[in-house]
Amino acid sequence: MAGRVTVDPAARSSFGGHRQSQTSGAGSDRMAPLPTGISVLDREFGGGIPSGSVVVLKADPASQSELILDRFARVRECRYLTTVRSVDAVEASLAPDGEEDETVVRDAGGDDPIGTVLDAAAELPDGGTVVVDSVEPLESEDRADYGEFLGELRRHVDEAGGLAVLHALKGDVPDRNRVVTEQIADVVFDLRTTVTGTEIANRLIVPKFRGGAALEEPLKLKLTDSVSVDTSRDIA
Repeated sequence: MAGRVTVDPAARSSFGGHRQSQTSGAGSDRMAPLPTGISVLDREFGGGIPSGSVVVLKADPASQSELILDRFARVRECRYLTTVRSVDAVEASLAPDGEEDETVVRDAGGDDPIGTVLDAAAELPDGGTVVVDSVEPLESEDRADYGEFLGELRRHVDEAGGLAVLHALKGDVPDRNRVVTEQIADVVFDLRTTVTGTEIANRLIVPKFRGGAALEEPLKLKLTDSVSVDTSRDIA
């Protein structure tokens, strides 16, 4: 089942259709940084994340990590694949006030989540983003099949000059293919949420940034109904 926050223009390519890569010709935009939609990250990364990258966002299920996905989805045209939440729930969170948003939401929780994600990635608009929320059902596949999937996903986003963002939720027992996810990913975001008697603290660690420089220190974020920098000081 698929839903949409706004109607696709008629020029969208069909599922599985060929797309000419932005990497060909003079003045290529290959590896040009694409904004994340989060200003502090874009400043740290010199404008954004290199196009063609596969990004993994690791987070606790009870965290506000969906706010980060929301920023990635809103900043440019997006194909949003949901494996757990309903299409209606995702659409409502992306457009809480009924405003238009260039995001197409699809249900990838059926019998063939890998095929559903790859179909959406194959029609990714130039410079667009494909979000998989969350990636655990795909990680449960055979390791060889899952590795092949990640390779195909990378090829599609590279051809489109876009990004893939995989929401990887943490659990007590790591998913059997999580190591494959992190190894193939170009960028790894690790959101760590801690709760004390006086505050909920969210720190974003970027231990891996292929094609750029990983952050030397965690970023303390304020995740309420938006994403901003938390300027409060830690008290020992």
